[in-house]
Amino acid sequence: MSSRLVLVIGDLFIPDRAAFKKLLTPGKIGQVLCLGNLTDKETYEFLRELAPDLQIVKGNFDVDAPNLALSKVVTHGSLRIGFTHGHSIIPPGDADSLLISARHMDVDVLLWGGTHRFEAYELEGKFFVNPGSATGALSTGWLPDGEEPTPSFCLMDVQGDVLVLYVYQLKTDANGVENVGVEKVSFRKSSNQAAS
Repeated sequence: MSSRLVLVIGDLFIPDRAAFKKLLTPGKIGQVLCLGNLTDKETYEFLRELAPDLQIVKGNFDVDAPNLALSKVVTHGSLRIGFTHGHSIIPPGDADSLLISARHMDVDVLLWGGTHRFEAYELEGKFFVNPGSATGALSTGWLPDGEEPTPSFCLMDVQGDVLVLYVYQLKTDANGVENVGVEKVSFRKSSNQAAS
């Protein structure tokens, strides 16, 4: 069974702070799912060059793109993956509200943005992922006082009913040296979900 890498990225805002550009090379990624707040044409062109399939949803600051959908669904393997910016989820980032959205979209995986903070968890057999902000854009109200946003994005590798998520985060050590850390998180669609 073939798989392709899917880039999950959002809340870009400050394209000149995109420290990850050198890690993302055309030809390796099959699809880009952009969770909104692209905000400039140069970043759009960069994402378009990365993969033949670029899917974008509208963020709350994508004012020059009034025709973008608020949410979309794609299918990889046996997984239905929904994605949205997150500004339409009330209360924002709330697990129960995200679960309601996932059920409404009839998806196994829900990707959302807006908080500028990476999160991944399972709830009631569904997998929820927020890739954070690729540029580490500041956010009001989402981070504890004194905590700086950590630039991050995700790559998904889907094979059948298994999704392997690679989380890339740009961390700064005590000496001010930046390093990219990669974590791996896996999700398997339950067999009773696969049958329904």
